[in-house]
Amino acid sequence: MVTFPTTGRSRHGRGEHGADTSSTPALLLSERGRPSRRGRTAPGCRRERSTTLTTLDPQQPLDDLEALREIVGDTRVVAIGEGAHFVEEFSRARQRVLRYLAERCGFTVFAFEFGFSEAFPLDRWLQGEREDGDLAKVNRAAAEWGASDLMHWLRRHNRTSGYPLRFAGIDVPEAGGTLRPALEPVADYLREVDPDALRLVDTALEVSDRFLKGSGSGAAAAPKWAGLEAAEQNELTAVLARLLLRLRAAEPLYVSRSSQRRFDIARRSVEAACHTDYMFQAMNALLSGRGLAADLSVREIYMAESVRWHLEHAEPGTRIVLAAHNNHIHKTTLEFDGGLTALTMGQHLQRMLGEDYRTVAFVHTADHVPEMYPDQSAAVGFTLAEAHLQPAEPGSVEAALTDAGLADRITLTDLRDAPRDAQGAPLLNSIRSQSSALSTPVPEAFDALLAVPTVTRDRTVRF
Repeated sequence: MVTFPTTGRSRHGRGEHGADTSSTPALLLSERGRPSRRGRTAPGCRRERSTTLTTLDPQQPLDDLEALREIVGDTRVVAIGEGAHFVEEFSRARQRVLRYLAERCGFTVFAFEFGFSEAFPLDRWLQGEREDGDLAKVNRAAAEWGASDLMHWLRRHNRTSGYPLRFAGIDVPEAGGTLRPALEPVADYLREVDPDALRLVDTALEVSDRFLKGSGSGAAAAPKWAGLEAAEQNELTAVLARLLLRLRAAEPLYVSRSSQRRFDIARRSVEAACHTDYMFQAMNALLSGRGLAADLSVREIYMAESVRWHLEHAEPGTRIVLAAHNNHIHKTTLEFDGGLTALTMGQHLQRMLGEDYRTVAFVHTADHVPEMYPDQSAAVGFTLAEAHLQPAEPGSVEAALTDAGLADRITLTDLRDAPRDAQGAPLLNSIRSQSSALSTPVPEAFDALLAVPTVTRDRTVRF
């Protein structure tokens, strides 16, 4: 998610650096009225389960992650997050947790905050097609947007491990900055099953090419969309709607000329284009201060339904590891500056899957983080720069870790039985999101936390 820093505190609506290599339980929150390890009174009422991890190196032994087994249980989808994009420590932690879930828990699919349509050729590369150095040729965004190390590690893992993982995309094309990755495969499909319908794709691409050239993200595309005449904006929306309706109506014919799976992929790709078109308007309104409440949910529901799509199209019993920003995976409503921003992917997945969905937020205790600042002159729509953070506020997970003397360690904390006040409200009520603080009942949003003490900007990012 492109989540720009907010001017104030965000709010929730209703709804291998560790010196200590032990994995014995540690205090996250002290008992009521007792001083924490740092001599301050922590806002807790009981001992919280927190395990110190030994390393972030994905090649090292995995025994210290055994506490994750109980958190995961037999759930079908486990989401692992990140508190900020473009952080090396989060990427390495993902690799290690992903390896653990594959080798110890039987997960076989890795779903990523990555375009649904773009993921199919990338999955073939990850399974061993082409050469190791061809990642940028297969997908430039995967090579330049901070996922390069993760993708090369996954290719090596699939080649050398006895527990290979399929790769699945869940997102709109290139995070909402283009339509071509979704529509070009649809055009190829229609040439085979319905050449007369090609003109609909051609029209959509013709209109979108007028403003999307050079756009590297939805943040860059939205202001360019606003520069179109209203007639052109409406034409794009109308032609995509007609294309989707035609696919739905002609499904039996298309399937008879191809296969059910190929049809389903084509339809889902057109749906991606429709959701992206909506997000042009929604993101432009947000950047202009005129956004409708929950408007960004259109992307969130697409991602949630994509996860369900992959479950429905997988072998029975398939288990998925889902990786995305904490803002996407958490199970509570997302609000910034008092306004309802989105009904999150995680919220939708919780409704769809219930106990078959678990979430692990990745957080840090550093005093700085890479942040994305809006910049219309940049191809990606923002400038990436270091943001210095204020001390964590009481009630936040970062403050709790610090008070417990765990800020300099790598830790895994089970939140499922986290302490609450007399009214039943969780005592942990805040978590950092990029350079802001998100107020939310943390144990209701996440089942566990993995915390790292340092933050390093991903060196593979090319902007």
